[in-house]
Amino acid sequence: MAIIFHKQSKCFHLYNNEVSYIMRIMENGQLENLYYGKKIHDKEDFAYFHDEAMRSQMSVCIPEPGLLSMQYTRQEYPSYGTGDYRSPAVTIAQENGSRIIDFKYAGHEIYSGKKEILPLPATYVEGKEEAETLEVTLHDNVMDTDLILSYTIYEAYPVITRNTKFVHKGKEKIVLERAMSASVEFNDMDYEMVQLSGFEKRYPSQLSGGQKQRVAIARALINRPKVLLLDEPLGALDLKLRKQMQLELKRLQKKLNITFIYVTHDQEEALTMSDRIAIMHDGVMDQIGSPTEIYERPATKFVATFIGETNVFDGTIRSIEGGKAVIGIENGEVTSSGSVEEGDGKNTGFAVNEFVTVSVRPEKMHFSPKPVEGFTVPAVVRDYIYVGSVLKCIAVLPNGNEIKMEKLAGEELPPIGEKVFICWEPEDAVLIHSLDNRFYQSMENIKLA
Repeated sequence: MAIIFHKQSKCFHLYNNEVSYIMRIMENGQLENLYYGKKIHDKEDFAYFHDEAMRSQMSVCIPEPGLLSMQYTRQEYPSYGTGDYRSPAVTIAQENGSRIIDFKYAGHEIYSGKKEILPLPATYVEGKEEAETLEVTLHDNVMDTDLILSYTIYEAYPVITRNTKFVHKGKEKIVLERAMSASVEFNDMDYEMVQLSGFEKRYPSQLSGGQKQRVAIARALINRPKVLLLDEPLGALDLKLRKQMQLELKRLQKKLNITFIYVTHDQEEALTMSDRIAIMHDGVMDQIGSPTEIYERPATKFVATFIGETNVFDGTIRSIEGGKAVIGIENGEVTSSGSVEEGDGKNTGFAVNEFVTVSVRPEKMHFSPKPVEGFTVPAVVRDYIYVGSVLKCIAVLPNGNEIKMEKLAGEELPPIGEKVFICWEPEDAVLIHSLDNRFYQSMENIKLA
């Protein structure tokens, strides 16, 4: 059990073995509620709990970005004229008819036990070691009135009690029309966050597997951890809801400023969700990079084939000239300039006679009725598969291997059964060092007796 005040961040943290209650002094001197729930570890600053998004139930609007807005914050003791106009915690009428108040932080005291609330007889504790109390004093300079908020946390119970006291010091008569012992704007019950609106009163047994999974996501986010591990969190959802939740989780990650470590075997989901992707293969990190880097410039053959669809060709480099490499494969020659040279014009390590892999994405490939310079690979069109706005084209090489292309529906294409030549822009192909190269190099060094 403890009550801690962090001077630098101006945060109060009340906690015992089961619960935590966190609030802070805002820039305008009012109190903001940051967190109430399961116990969390104490730290110097809890600013990441601060809300910076519009809340639907608030009536005040301050459009200027970067300014403190009571529309965005969860007030510890909402006051009329500065928070939610519909239900203020306190209303005080002054002699001039004004009901505008401005209670700001003036000081605080932390002590053991719990003071008596006169004239009430109970103190709720038998000894000072059973509880600890925080008193925060807010002051209104115009009325010369103190507002004292008292919080008591108990050692043995997940309980925080609270009372409110007003001390009028001014000469002007005031009338206390409304005063609540507690009126906290906790986190809104926004079930739309995980697409569960209308399911608030259902029991777990009444939820589907996908709905339970979304509840688990909401429970994981409620404490706003700095890092959240998500292992196939959308696996039980149907395709439409899965895609909706992908975008929603991405939006939440940006809003809450939480680092998501997202584990998935769904390549499309990985590209959609990630700012950075790490590809693991046999316990080794093959490549780390942005979705664009991973997709467009895979570092290994495994990465190229694992993320999205690709066509791979194994062969030997016959020549490197002008930043272009001509690769001899089983069925002819192809050309690649992607990853052959860096910006300074120096070779990246590829050498003539090196065994390499060429990776080309389906959307980068083209048909040609005759050989194109640098390309002499024939193929026969086998099939077209209609998938909405895109046609998936399948062609067969002389050795029986299939290659895949993607074309826009309605594009003029050769008929099924026609002989064509495949090609691509040299910069659209990625040249990858082959792990099998050591074997071929070794074979070259063998001399027959």
